[in-house]
Amino acid sequence: MLTLRRGRYTARLAETREDLEAALALRSLCFRDGVQPDEDAFDSVCRHMLVEESRGGRVLCTFRMLPLAAGGEIAQCYSAQYYELSALSGFEGRMVEMGRFCIHPDVRDADILRVAWGAMTAHVESEGVEMLFGCSSFKGTEAAAYRDAFALLKERHLAPKRWLPRVKAPNVFRFAQRLRRKPDLRRAMAAMPPLLRTYLLMGGWVSDHAVVDRDLGTLHVFTGLEIKAIPPARKRLLRAVAG
Repeated sequence: MLTLRRGRYTARLAETREDLEAALALRSLCFRDGVQPDEDAFDSVCRHMLVEESRGGRVLCTFRMLPLAAGGEIAQCYSAQYYELSALSGFEGRMVEMGRFCIHPDVRDADILRVAWGAMTAHVESEGVEMLFGCSSFKGTEAAAYRDAFALLKERHLAPKRWLPRVKAPNVFRFAQRLRRKPDLRRAMAAMPPLLRTYLLMGGWVSDHAVVDRDLGTLHVFTGLEIKAIPPARKRLLRAVAG
């Protein structure tokens, strides 16, 4: 069972219902203000990663992983509810959908994100995963607040045409079509969610539109990362954390 200890934090896979309940409680706090539960049918078929305080065991970060043998199974994933992903059905390698990633809102420590990615790196290498993907969320449903971020995604980070997701959801913001502005890099990066920022630093790409998810109160973009595309220097950093 994967366990990674780094400094004050430990990352491990959930093993019990109690572990899952701790992950769900954090998700409820992050995605639903702690008012409603956050559990769906995908939780029973996913593996759940917890990043905890090594002393005390408080869960500070969690995400879930749905393994797919290849792109032919892409219709089974959570993201396929919102994006038309048939272009990815031809991907021949192992894939993992990374979802419901969240960090406790009262904690500000970049090491938590590093440990989470270290754990993901260890999992990717042990399972021979060739692509990570998922939905990267911006808080709120008003696209105007993120115009520079979306303009930067359009300019530098759109998916290759062979993998590009098409529109499926009824309510989307087609930023690649609608935005004509040059992004302000400082504002764009300040508005970019930490998870998405990390994907992009590793060579990740996004859909050409954002889905308006009123259930979770977010805007999200489909995000993909081919493991072979990660720059060598970045791979060395991730492996150093993964140990």
